Amino acid sequence: MRTKGKVILIPIMIAESGEGHLPTLFQTSINSCSVFFAENIKTARRAFRKVDRAFPIDEKEWIEIGKSEDFAAFAFRKKLQEGATIGIVSESGCPGIADPGQELVSIAQSLDVKIIPLAGPNSILLALMASGLNGQQFSFHGYLPIDRLKRQHAIQALEKNSRSTGTSNMFIETPYRNGVLYEALLSCLHNETRLCIAVNITAADEWIKTKTIGDWKKSSTDLPKSPALFIIGK
Repeated sequence: MRTKGKVILIPIMIAESGEGHLPTLFQTSINSCSVFFAENIKTARRAFRKVDRAFPIDEKEWIEIGKSEDFAAFAFRKKLQEGATIGIVSESGCPGIADPGQELVSIAQSLDVKIIPLAGPNSILLALMASGLNGQQFSFHGYLPIDRLKRQHAIQALEKNSRSTGTSNMFIETPYRNGVLYEALLSCLHNETRLCIAVNITAADEWIKTKTIGDWKKSSTDLPKSPALFIIGK
């Protein structure tokens, strides 16, 4: 028997001023939820109020899941069994996609709960759309190793995969290490390999560029310490 509760997966703007990228159903959906499981409660509240200044923050129940969802699982299951409409919110972008939410959604699936994913800004898909690289075969790898030698091996393995299968291989880095990763990519990859770099997606100063490594080497690119996504392609 289907549990009466319901789960809505709510996207949050990626850039601070990116509320225009949220879906039209956003305001209706957040008001229909009685409980929110948020990666960061403060961020979620601020985003909701930016879209709906009258949003009744204090009338809703808030449970923070942080980077780990284990401790929230019991409360999540209990709220669903009580019939609550629950919103899952990551700090930016879409919950469950390179962000917390997956484990809670898995619980909802096991309870046969209705799950409603809202379309919204996601840096992985937006960067891939604008890259000109293969959108039929792609893979996201999160963060590459920090250790120089391990990072070099990872970059070379991703390039080999892209060259042999055509797969677009995507990854991110902590903003303050963007420059170090960029230099590693220039030194490890072949000149004919294509590299897309997407910076500050959905922000006013967003830029997304794809060049061969040979062409990147000719440019005087100084990556800002801002959120960036990298794609290696054939």
